[in-house]
Amino acid sequence: MKNILFSIIVLPLTLTLACVPGNKKQNSATSPKLPRVAICGLAIESSTFSPAVSHADAFRTRRGHEIFSYYPFLAEGSANRKRAEWFPTLRGHAIPGGIVTREAYDSLVNETLALLKKSLPYDGIFFDIHGAMSVVGLDDPEGDFIIRIREVVGKDPVISTSMDLHGNVTERLAQHTDLITCYRMAPHEDALESKQRALENLLDRLENGKGKPKYKAWIPVPVLLPGEKTSTRIEPGKSLYARVPEVADQEGIIDAAIWIGYAWADEPRNRGVVMVTGDNREKVTRGAEYLAQSFWDVRNEFEFVAPTAPLKECLDKAVASNNKPFIISDMGDNPTAGGAGDVTWTLNEILKRPEFKTGNGPSLIYASLPGPDLVEKAMEAGVGNEVTGKAGAIVDNRYAPPIQLTGKVLAIDTDDPTAGTVVVVQTGSVKVIVTKKRKPYHREKDFTRLGLNPRETDVVVVKIGYLVPELYEMRADWIMALTPGGVDQNLERLGYQRIHRPMFPLDKDMPDPDLSAKLIPSSEI
Repeated sequence: MKNILFSIIVLPLTLTLACVPGNKKQNSATSPKLPRVAICGLAIESSTFSPAVSHADAFRTRRGHEIFSYYPFLAEGSANRKRAEWFPTLRGHAIPGGIVTREAYDSLVNETLALLKKSLPYDGIFFDIHGAMSVVGLDDPEGDFIIRIREVVGKDPVISTSMDLHGNVTERLAQHTDLITCYRMAPHEDALESKQRALENLLDRLENGKGKPKYKAWIPVPVLLPGEKTSTRIEPGKSLYARVPEVADQEGIIDAAIWIGYAWADEPRNRGVVMVTGDNREKVTRGAEYLAQSFWDVRNEFEFVAPTAPLKECLDKAVASNNKPFIISDMGDNPTAGGAGDVTWTLNEILKRPEFKTGNGPSLIYASLPGPDLVEKAMEAGVGNEVTGKAGAIVDNRYAPPIQLTGKVLAIDTDDPTAGTVVVVQTGSVKVIVTKKRKPYHREKDFTRLGLNPRETDVVVVKIGYLVPELYEMRADWIMALTPGGVDQNLERLGYQRIHRPMFPLDKDMPDPDLSAKLIPSSEI
């Protein structure tokens, strides 16, 4: 009789425990239904000051379950993978470049929407974007994209948006998303960590039943600076971004973020922004205003993350230095910020210098220039033989024409995952990396797979701004060259026409702005 009574008492308790979200002892027959979560997004930085144009084939697109390979925190068997029923649709990512054609944008967005329609309804959407995509004839593409998503999925799903801190947040994007965050480090060593935070914020709100935040504070900050001046490696960026978790980690707040914005597009949305989301109105508004004022207060303290100089001075210092590799950033045509990546001006200036005209001069690697003509001719000539051909200035010839290179073919790689085919041609003491398709050179293996040893090279010139971690750790010395291109660091000479004015630093004596928090309406409105 006692055994029977014990069973009667315990069984309801077991069933009750099984219904508690997150309980590890869930019974499959009684456990709560998992939330239905879709994944989508497009990411690119697009310079409107570059003549380059980005087409659909510029995007590396993952579809369906292939998307999971982009997110280690959603790997098969991971805790997060088990927290929802997943519907990955399309996620596209492109190397920064020129403005995206309307045809490319529409084709990728329409495909995403068609995939979303197949598995309606959803409880949540993980919207993974950059925030600095420019599209021909369309302001605020990410704002347009999220509205079109809402037209398909409705107003009920909770959308959590993950962004780069160099993205732009308009009121429209702020309204139609529910949860939003961005990276807190530049260089973006916390990119995956930030995406994971955005996803887990979404899952937490779906599981605890709180859903959309009660409050979203949005504050535009009229500051427009390049990433090379706002790195979190140094002050004031380091201390400024250290204040973000002070706000975000409070009870009653879900997340907080500071966007530096994207400096190389001439659009009304391009400027700094602060956003804080949460359920405590006072903490949300006060936290947003604290971060916005902190940003404004240090605006005059931002400096380049490394010494800068005209190219001639950079080369003079590199040649005179005994530190190797001495790395020079060819900043004006940085393809990872939106430059065309094929401006030949810097290489032309290097090859004019007498130090590099003979094989026993200072060793220099130049990375890189796209040049399909030279690549094809180098393949015909073969390794060890001489080749002559043109490279660069296919897209951006405003500063120098295509360069005619004659030299010895040192290496050919026909299987580069980004560039397709890559060749190395030596002329004098300069080893020039020429690619079939443009490619940034950020990792040591990009050089070593070509038989190059950057650590033992006197001078390494890369089309980049601030150095990514691998190059930063490799450098013996480093200087950033103020070179021309679509991402010119001299913002004053870019000729903005459409950004909000006044804007710091273009209007240095502007009055202090109103940095009061604006509460953004819910996406349900």
